[in-house]
Amino acid sequence: MEIKHEHLATKGDFFVLDDTDRKIAVMTYIMVNEKTMLIEHTIVEQQLEGQGIGRKLVEAGVKYARENDLKIIPQCPYANSVFKKTPEYADVWQK
Repeated sequence: MEIKHEHLATKGDFFVLDDTDRKIAVMTYIMVNEKTMLIEHTIVEQQLEGQGIGRKLVEAGVKYARENDLKIIPQCPYANSVFKKTPEYADVWQK
């Protein structure tokens, strides 16, 4: 399943599309400043639950943050739980 990314000036999302180009999994973020992104929400539709899609969305956000020298505030409860379980994300975690 391909994870796509769309970034507009101060916000963006990582998402998965279905066959009709409808977002069926999405993680949204806002840029609180030039170097910090805040993950707001992670939503995965029921038919995709249990497949690790939410984690893959968070991983895509972490990869993007590393590539762009950003820090992440995982405000979303799901993203926050992933960060707590993944010590490898400490380099991008803005606590």
